[in-house]
Amino acid sequence: VDRLMLAIKIMIYSFIFLSCSLIGLLISKKYSNRLYILKNLKSGLSIFEVKINFSCETIPEIFKEISQKIKGVAGKIFEDTIEIMKNNEINVIGDAWDKSLEKNSENLKREDIESLRTLGKLLGKTDIEGQISQIKLVIEFLDKQIQEAIEEKNKNEKMYQKLGMVIGIAIVIVLI
Repeated sequence: VDRLMLAIKIMIYSFIFLSCSLIGLLISKKYSNRLYILKNLKSGLSIFEVKINFSCETIPEIFKEISQKIKGVAGKIFEDTIEIMKNNEINVIGDAWDKSLEKNSENLKREDIESLRTLGKLLGKTDIEGQISQIKLVIEFLDKQIQEAIEEKNKNEKMYQKLGMVIGIAIVIVLI
């Protein structure tokens, strides 16, 4: 009976430690995810800028192509914009862009989303030059946000991983 109780305690303590470590790991992963999304959004917008400048494709066609080239949440933003328009939920591409941003905003900061929304306000409403200048502004902003995300990732990612383990150890020590 004592060995069984000891085995159960060890399993419980191991579960507590692993759970806390996993929580720390999940929190730290948000920093990597944001950086990945921002870099992919920048790539997508760079493709958009080139396509809108040098091709005769419509914005929905360009967005579809971008969604096939860009992976993850960033590609999903472009894909969902087109899907929202196809389903006749919204006819204006800027409004569909906004709705898609809301739907896929996890791991992004509010200022990231607000910057991307400014692009949506001009999509299809201004001439090519106006749209290109807005895309360039958003790309410049994304460059700053990427730098900030790199700094936050470097500063916080390992801290949260270690913090999860330390809290797990502390809880196990308190329970022993």
